[in-house]
Amino acid sequence: MGRITLHIVLIVTAAFTLAGCGFADSHASLPAFMRVKENEPPLDPPPDVKQIVHDHLDSVFVAQSQPQNVQVSPAHHALRGTGWIACVKADLLSATGTPLGTETYRVTIDNGRIFDRQRASEGDNCDSESYEPI
Repeated sequence: MGRITLHIVLIVTAAFTLAGCGFADSHASLPAFMRVKENEPPLDPPPDVKQIVHDHLDSVFVAQSQPQNVQVSPAHHALRGTGWIACVKADLLSATGTPLGTETYRVTIDNGRIFDRQRASEGDNCDSESYEPI
């Protein structure tokens, strides 16, 4: 009977010891992996894609293409880095003045300016976005 009691006391003591690890203070002198994680800072609000594209249309389209019916999608936080991703589409003309049709580009916005632009591909999900005119 004494052995069973001793085993129960050891199990209860081990359970309380392990339960205390979950309440480790983030300022305690424990290694970082044992500390309670502090809340990550909130993300910056998404940029005003309409205004940025309107102000920097020449960063997305060549001036000779005379973009018409320019539309933008909402910005999404980039998976890599601190920037934002949005899709921009417009009706364009070729260098000879013949219509090219609607072209879609994926733009990366960082610190309120267009950092990069690429022609949209299937992996960019620009086809499934909702667009608003600028």
